[in-house]
Amino acid sequence: MAELAIPRTVFLARLSIIAMVYDLSSTDSARCGSFSVMLSADDLVERVGRLATCADQEKGWSLAALDMPPDLHVPHLPAPITKQEVWGAGVTYGRSREARMEESEGGGSFYDKVYRAERPELFFKTMPSRVVGPNAPIRVRVDSRWTVPEPELTLAISSSGQLVGYTIGNDVSARDIEAENPLYLPQAKIYKGSCAIGPVVTLAHTIPDPRKMGIRLTVRSGDSIRFEGSTSLASMKRSFEDLIAYLFRELDFPHGVFLLTGTGIVPPDDFTLQHGDVVEIKVPEIGTLRNPVW
Repeated sequence: MAELAIPRTVFLARLSIIAMVYDLSSTDSARCGSFSVMLSADDLVERVGRLATCADQEKGWSLAALDMPPDLHVPHLPAPITKQEVWGAGVTYGRSREARMEESEGGGSFYDKVYRAERPELFFKTMPSRVVGPNAPIRVRVDSRWTVPEPELTLAISSSGQLVGYTIGNDVSARDIEAENPLYLPQAKIYKGSCAIGPVVTLAHTIPDPRKMGIRLTVRSGDSIRFEGSTSLASMKRSFEDLIAYLFRELDFPHGVFLLTGTGIVPPDDFTLQHGDVVEIKVPEIGTLRNPVW
């Protein structure tokens, strides 16, 4: 449902409770719209209606049929992003505040101040060209000895600041680099393969109470589970409205923006991602974002 260079590669915004995928890239964009147009416009309800009408006229795939590693020769799901920047919010859960304070060599009292402050921590994460989708590899920095996944509900926001939908994000982070000095945060957060998004965007109006959503993280190595944890969106200190308002306070996003909302699942200090691991993040209302680790 976007302008795509690979014609057999598809992704979707979930239009109903039935998870069917439609490739609208070959349809009349003036009539059907596109993902980028939807995030760039204000007439969201009208455009979603057009997309649903166009989807009814297109051949569809089941979501499960497209859950495979990227392959140019068969349909698969890329990251549901086209021209949008990706930003992140930090220290939005009490568990994240505790972990950041514990890891910081200087005591980390500033993390507690951020958690309690009116102004949230917001940071640039990446450009769309560095985002990977379902089943594509994420990476550990070559100069990091302690890298963790950060499973986060991710907001798809229109250019006018309207919440359009929800997806899953993995804000892969080098905790040792951030712990050494908070000014190293960009290096801990921004590098090749440090951000995964997917598998779909679930439209916001289909979820009456998003605070009831739960997130589960599972890290596997072969048949073994190396780490497993879960949290609820109800544990977030910040509201979506608050985060969006601050993000748009002095910035504009002509094509819309994705905002990672922070993590409430923190593995123990002796855990680090390793080559060959598989990270799975599940939100029942959205699906499962699965990525191998390089």
